[in-house]
Amino acid sequence: MVLITGVLCDLTPEEQQELDSIQRRKQELLADIQRLKVEIAEVTHEIESLGLTEERKNIHKSKQVAMGRKKFNMDPKKGIQFMIENGLLKSTCEDIAQFLYKGEGLNKTAIGDYLGERDDLNIHVLHIFVELHEFMDLNLVQALRQFLWSFRLPGEAQKIDRMMETFAQRYCQCNPEVFQSTDTCYILSFAIIMLNTSLHNPNVKDKPSVDRFIAMNRGINNGGDLPEELLRNLYDSIKNEPFKIPQDDGNDLTHTFFNPDREGWLLKLGGGRVKTWKRRWFILTDNCLYYFEYTTDKEPRGIIPLENLGIQEVEDSKKNNCFELFIPDNKDQVIKACKTEADGRVVEGNHTVYRISAASPEEKEEWIKCIKAAISKDPFYEMLAARKKKVSSIKRN
Repeated sequence: MVLITGVLCDLTPEEQQELDSIQRRKQELLADIQRLKVEIAEVTHEIESLGLTEERKNIHKSKQVAMGRKKFNMDPKKGIQFMIENGLLKSTCEDIAQFLYKGEGLNKTAIGDYLGERDDLNIHVLHIFVELHEFMDLNLVQALRQFLWSFRLPGEAQKIDRMMETFAQRYCQCNPEVFQSTDTCYILSFAIIMLNTSLHNPNVKDKPSVDRFIAMNRGINNGGDLPEELLRNLYDSIKNEPFKIPQDDGNDLTHTFFNPDREGWLLKLGGGRVKTWKRRWFILTDNCLYYFEYTTDKEPRGIIPLENLGIQEVEDSKKNNCFELFIPDNKDQVIKACKTEADGRVVEGNHTVYRISAASPEEKEEWIKCIKAAISKDPFYEMLAARKKKVSSIKRN
């Protein structure tokens, strides 16, 4: 029996079957509506996340650029390679030269070392780098001030020769009426640099006079003399104001380690064939873990970027209070990191896991807490992980 419009009625088997079918379709429809609501909510969430994703991408890119600058300051070639591989820099001489010319966060000694290399690529970059300087209507001292402030001259004579030759060519290109040849500009540029040292180095007792400076530079203009007024003006400019030599204050790696998130001594298990524990001074800052051999070292022995890494407590038969850094979805994959060899070369790390031991359980807990807070994840990595989890749950069901 069933109640229809207030009247209790008996149904035939066929009617009962049809009514049951209607009830089933109604339930299926309600289930479909519920699934649609869930899917709409997921799509809405992903759409809302797109704006945040763009912001996260920018944050991620900024962190990658900062890491590239740090790598450049440790090893210029490795730094440039890192920037190119991560899509932060095009592999063209023009882009590399622009990157060095802007010099944001770059160690000027490292810039000079890179520009002075004799590889074809570096020489080409050097020429473009110098061409980015505008020397038109500047006297030679003014042009040298601008040029020598954009990097720090390396100590090797061959590197200096290449760089000053390129400078002389550019200066004469911008000021074709000043000197009869680039050789004249080249020689006088060195004379000015030597004059700067003689006049302003306290260890030099015999200070050259303007007349001696003029006499020193006779006959350098293709056998002729340069105008005396020109040489006097150059001399006075250097005497009144010495060259400012870049000291890299605030731009070198030391600046990175001010106000770290945490620092202290830890034991690190080596990644070589013979596993040995070594005491290292660790500094946690800028989403990276740095380790040094001594607290007085200016450059780290290794850098471990914390992006997309996991951290966990582990038991070790030889050391207490251990924890590990690893790649969560692929523990056999080598972690992206770098280290400095004994001979000074910077090489890629070979750890699939970084095992570290603290002095006490309290220190271990504090390090794990701070590192967890510093670990960053690529937003696309998070979305991919969520999608994988969803697919795997559907397969199980």
